[in-house]
Amino acid sequence: MTKRRSTPKQATPSADDVVARLRRMGKQSVREGMARFAIPSDNAFGVAVGEMRNYAKEIGRNHELAAELWEAGWYEARMLACFVDDPKEVTPTQMDRWAKDFDSWAICDTACFHLFDRTPHAWSKVRQWAKRKDEFVRRASFALLASLALHEKKGPDEPFAEALALIERYSDDDRNFVKKAINWALRAVGQRSRPLHAASVALAQKLAVSETSCTRWIAKDALRELNGPVVAKRLKNRMA
Repeated sequence: MTKRRSTPKQATPSADDVVARLRRMGKQSVREGMARFAIPSDNAFGVAVGEMRNYAKEIGRNHELAAELWEAGWYEARMLACFVDDPKEVTPTQMDRWAKDFDSWAICDTACFHLFDRTPHAWSKVRQWAKRKDEFVRRASFALLASLALHEKKGPDEPFAEALALIERYSDDDRNFVKKAINWALRAVGQRSRPLHAASVALAQKLAVSETSCTRWIAKDALRELNGPVVAKRLKNRMA
């Protein structure tokens, strides 16, 4: 009987090797296109997100490498750090440190959606970061809330119901990247369950008559989705 040869495990590349490869992967057309999505490109190579995610799968989870990639400072290196870091090893201090470095919605949302929401510290950061005045740190609070609403399938409704108070409290923040994250969070929370849908719609209806224009926008845009047929079908399927 012929024995199968095991495939040797590839060594984890160094941060310098990863950055060098990302540099080679970069395309000027991608870099130029980043401006259309309001992503700064001064410190970017121009690598498409799909390519970065495929490369991250090739590397696998590695907390130490993620830390070094983040410190490298390049846009793609930090995106990759979010994909390869191990959420079980992420600390609250690291989350605060990375949040201070957020300089675009892309880095902020990727960290929240692909890493931070999988840590046991997520809910505490939702509450803490909402109070921060930095645009992308406050955005991170609501991007993290939206990510939890979308990914924490079996969690209880209570934390999300309580988080609606944060949405109401900060709905008058008219900074573009903050108000869009608050809107995202309101829509995401409202799709988790029928009770949360009812509570989110009630809040949106209240905010829709606010004297503040950005508050009205957050609410009316959320109502269009929450009262639409797609959400109604999704809630019906969940009940079934």
